[in-house]
Amino acid sequence: MVSVGIVGGTGYTGVELLRLLLRHPQVTVRVLTSRTEAGKRVADMFPSLRGHTDLEFSDLNLDLLKQCDVVFFATPHGVAMQHAKELVAAQTKVIDLAADFRLQNLEQFEKWYGLQHSCPDVLKDSAYGLTELNREKIKKASVIGNPGCYPTTVQLGLAPLLKSEQNLVNPSCIIIDAKSGVSGAGRKASMGMIYSENADNFKAYGVSGHRHHPEIVEALENISGQKGVFDHIVFVPHLVPMIRGMLSTIYLDLTEQGANTDIQALYEQFYADEKFVDVMPPNSSPETRSVRGANELRIALYKPQPHKLIVLSVQDNLVKGAAGQAVQNMNLMFDFAEDAGLTGIGLLP
Repeated sequence: MVSVGIVGGTGYTGVELLRLLLRHPQVTVRVLTSRTEAGKRVADMFPSLRGHTDLEFSDLNLDLLKQCDVVFFATPHGVAMQHAKELVAAQTKVIDLAADFRLQNLEQFEKWYGLQHSCPDVLKDSAYGLTELNREKIKKASVIGNPGCYPTTVQLGLAPLLKSEQNLVNPSCIIIDAKSGVSGAGRKASMGMIYSENADNFKAYGVSGHRHHPEIVEALENISGQKGVFDHIVFVPHLVPMIRGMLSTIYLDLTEQGANTDIQALYEQFYADEKFVDVMPPNSSPETRSVRGANELRIALYKPQPHKLIVLSVQDNLVKGAAGQAVQNMNLMFDFAEDAGLTGIGLLP
């Protein structure tokens, strides 16, 4: 059995981690921290977990966390990097669901997150935790930077095209039109997140610049092996009046070679052995509700014109976009079956 600590257990990703890990056959959750709820029983705050755990929230105690085999940080940006070096020195693995270990470019990290990185040496040796594209490095890593939710939909939506040895798309003409449920903003009191501000409403945000943009650019460069060609991609996120779910619509210009390629077959072959990526049949329309609560990302492809391609990519932002992917990474790090604890089916209706 692997002993687990979760730092930040009262947020949406923290409780989602706990929900998944309580069902994991090879995991025992030993530590669950909260700055504000120490001493409170988890089941009193989250009644869905009644009968499933007797855990109480506790203050962050690094000595207790060092006794765990792996610690998940479901915390605001900047927390994990304060403790990662000491935990790694104690042979405890770290999986951060915030941005501390996503970007290797320190200048971009400091620009978008307003923080100076406190352990660039640990960052240099960390692995970017997009499981389907980075398995071998994840298996050997002590520190994982879990990808952002939007970047997950984009990377898995584009990887078959960008990893192809053929020149299939124009990398300078990519438009990403993305929508997310309100849980993506976290579990905090905020005027912009209350019901009366979001119900019967639909809006774009971060149009002039969003912190996931540099993560998307760096990741696509790593996938394709091409530097400096994705700087002009357009990424616009939107807030949808639903609790969870994410859909990215990606518009691409195909090259002559791409126009003459069977893109559907390319995607089906690329993801043929992936448990958590579903390439749907032609003319499908993936819905967010089809993946609610499941660690699954669904892709559909459309070619409305000979040189135009539309990629639809949907996921649950709290599962495949956050906690589920983090558990996938843990499974690789400890040589468990990749789907251990993650076999749940989406909730419909």
